[in-house]
Amino acid sequence: MTSEAQTPSTENASPINAFIENRPYNEIQLGDHVTQSRTLTAEDIQLFAIVSGDVNPAHVDQEFAQASRFGKVIAHGMWGGSLISAVLGTEFPGPGTIYISQSLNFLAPVVIGDTLTTTVTCVEKSDHNRRVILDCVCINQDGTEVIRGKAEVKAPSEKIKRPRIIMPKAVIHDRQARYHRLLSITQGLTAIPMSIAHPCDVESLKGALMARDAGLIDPVLVGPEARIRAVAEQNSLALDGCRIVNTPHSHASAETAVQLARDAQVEAVMKGSLHTDEFMTAVICKETGLRTGRRVSHVFMMDVPTYPRPLMITDAAVNVEPSLEDKADIIRNAIDLAHILGIDLPKVAILAAVETINPKMRATLDAAALCKMADRGQIIGGLLDGPLAFDNAISQIAAKTKGIQSSVAGAADILVVPDIESGNMLAKQLEYLADALPAGVVLGTRVPIVLTSRADTAETRTISCALAVVMAHARRKTAVEK
Repeated sequence: MTSEAQTPSTENASPINAFIENRPYNEIQLGDHVTQSRTLTAEDIQLFAIVSGDVNPAHVDQEFAQASRFGKVIAHGMWGGSLISAVLGTEFPGPGTIYISQSLNFLAPVVIGDTLTTTVTCVEKSDHNRRVILDCVCINQDGTEVIRGKAEVKAPSEKIKRPRIIMPKAVIHDRQARYHRLLSITQGLTAIPMSIAHPCDVESLKGALMARDAGLIDPVLVGPEARIRAVAEQNSLALDGCRIVNTPHSHASAETAVQLARDAQVEAVMKGSLHTDEFMTAVICKETGLRTGRRVSHVFMMDVPTYPRPLMITDAAVNVEPSLEDKADIIRNAIDLAHILGIDLPKVAILAAVETINPKMRATLDAAALCKMADRGQIIGGLLDGPLAFDNAISQIAAKTKGIQSSVAGAADILVVPDIESGNMLAKQLEYLADALPAGVVLGTRVPIVLTSRADTAETRTISCALAVVMAHARRKTAVEK
């Protein structure tokens, strides 16, 4: 008697596998066997490492694995062994089975993408104690045996049929992998000189040094030299390769960092451990700052693990209550950044509390006007729609439920918020409640400005530098073309 079954889906169990049914001892015959198949994913390896605690670099460290005899990451041996256990526990003999012993020989490595077919065959029975010996083998898609062994179990005495429990879908928020993915936007680009205004606490200084070590920037540290060196010494941070420009206080640090950019000594500026107002006052000063003809605005680029693409939020840090014309420039700035990042036609969702136009809600009127401006060519390079409530902007299901037909709804690249309060709360909610990785930059200035919160980590500052590097290189290219 033969039974074959694929590993059931956890999302949509069919009537065939909606139940788990065992094979009692008296139904098992010599030669009976059951087959199940499963394909190894990167997430399987990560989950197995998390559950077992086995973080052997052969399984979880790509760089180490590439230098190993196998040349790539391989599965834990017991991941394959667990496939045998799954057959024994769910189907053959199934529920009620008592595992006695298991021998395994690991014959070949299993790598991501391999499909293992596990076959368990009855080869011996003991009537006096219901013991069953089963031959166990796992074969990959090429027909290669990767695991072979024997299991001894005590088979159930009674028939059991139970509804299959649908397990929750496991989602891994691999923050480190997402961090490196964000840094990868600078691949092939050289480091740029960047001034850091007042890096006088550990996170702002560490962020600059992490960006240096990642090959992103050549830091120019602008601030009280004694304080900078004290922070470095207290936290074992090496200042190798850093130029230090001594200033007496934070106000002077901001002005000097900006002046270095005006003098073309640096190609970007980053805020350190000073207040945003103090820093931005130096940036937007008409006489000595970095303004252009475009309205200055801020963009958070968020890597949200539950959203399929990078999400830009603007303006959540500079413009308190922007006018219609301010919002037009805010959108233009964000579209320009999207183009630099390789998004040819970014989808721009203009947010409000509702998706209909309400004369009593200014955000809805502004959204309608901005969309009409785009229709008339006053805003180009992106696809605009609004007003859209947040759920409609990021969820196709929500948009469909509300009868919204739009190529922006549910697929937004850029979220334009009504004011700084809503934008700041949205960005921080995503960061702290949804484990989003944020990068923050100021646009509409002569050079990229990295603007992060004083509470932001060195990691956040580093990925913000990556964004500034891409922008700086795009400016170089534009200057050459002109």
